[in-house]
Amino acid sequence: MEAYLPLLVLLITLIVGIPIAISLAVSGMLGIYIVTGDLSKVMGIVSMAPFSSVADYALTTIPMFILMAYLSASSGLARDLYLAASNWMSHIKGGLAMATVVACGIFGAMSGASVAAASVMSRIAMPEMRRHGYSEELAAGSIGIGATLDILIPPSIAMVIYGIATQTSIGKLLIAGVIPGIIVGILLAASIYIWVTLSPSHAPETFRVPKKERWDSVLRIWPSLVLILIVLILLYTGVATPSEVGAFAVVYAVLIGLFAYRQLKGASFREALEGSLTDVGAVMFIIAMSGIFGYGIVFERIPELISGAILGVTDNPQLVLVLIVAFLLLAGLFIDGSVLIIMLTPIFLPLATTLGIDPVHFGLVFVVAVTIGNFTPPVGAAMYAVCSILKCPIGEYTRESAPFLLAVSAVALLLIFVPEVVLLVPNLIFGKE
Repeated sequence: MEAYLPLLVLLITLIVGIPIAISLAVSGMLGIYIVTGDLSKVMGIVSMAPFSSVADYALTTIPMFILMAYLSASSGLARDLYLAASNWMSHIKGGLAMATVVACGIFGAMSGASVAAASVMSRIAMPEMRRHGYSEELAAGSIGIGATLDILIPPSIAMVIYGIATQTSIGKLLIAGVIPGIIVGILLAASIYIWVTLSPSHAPETFRVPKKERWDSVLRIWPSLVLILIVLILLYTGVATPSEVGAFAVVYAVLIGLFAYRQLKGASFREALEGSLTDVGAVMFIIAMSGIFGYGIVFERIPELISGAILGVTDNPQLVLVLIVAFLLLAGLFIDGSVLIIMLTPIFLPLATTLGIDPVHFGLVFVVAVTIGNFTPPVGAAMYAVCSILKCPIGEYTRESAPFLLAVSAVALLLIFVPEVVLLVPNLIFGKE
């Protein structure tokens, strides 16, 4: 029981509201002290681990992608994305909800923050859906789930953090998320269509936008679409590292903000820099403190203990992944997804590799499971953002979001039992190890 005490302390500190980074550091220090009984050794590790955790060139990917996201957001990209998607999908049953998922997913991927995507899209998409008679439940659900797609679609900050935490190729992880991200999007669109077909009152109106207006809306967002395409091509071809891709994307985002959209002025540029600095500082602080936590769980041999417990039930790789996903879904009810990635990958990845599971495959399964926690109570950040802005009761939101939950869960099972869905593209580009 003593070995699990650091995890118990971590859970309690998170529940009572202590900042994530501090919680990780405290629980890690406790684990080290329990084993060594020497406070000087604890302080020695504390003085060394945070710096070694962040002194990694690969980490430069995070500030580059976050800055690119804020620059794109300051250029009015979110509204243009939604307008283009809705113009092309408004004639389909539930088309505005589908357009919301598409726009949320793209904007969330570029912003690297599902909460930001949920907040922005709630203000942009909701008035339009209300105007055409869409139900509050369908509208809120489509915004909440759409915003969480950022965790799969490149450039995914969650994938970068997982790659750094596990020393897995970030390029492979980002590319591996493309096909699962598309599958999730298709299943969510199918869920919306089935929903409004069975219950037409949730989306009573369809309308067709003139062809010229549709193409004009696409022309409006072409610079951003080119940016996404360039990022994918550079990652696919491997001609640039993820950090170099991020740096290029920042320069491109500045140029399109200044000359294409012409909305990146002095005030908006300053806001983008301030927002980026705040987010980067928070992420880096968490990663630094996770270094102390990593030492703590290794000292306590927590990965070995958990691996032994799971292998005592089954040594089938697929069933082990099912058990891990089930645990992540339970943990996601109480702990934020980004924390789960930092906290649990050092615990579960050794077990996965022991069973011959590819780290890229495991990473995609892991982040899909974490995605579900972002739009479920009681700590779903995207859920709270949507419900607070739209004044939607959380219980009602949760009940009506069940079709979306089933769709994402189905993708998690697909990835578990058909790993080729994840590994096909990375293996074609980077070669099979």
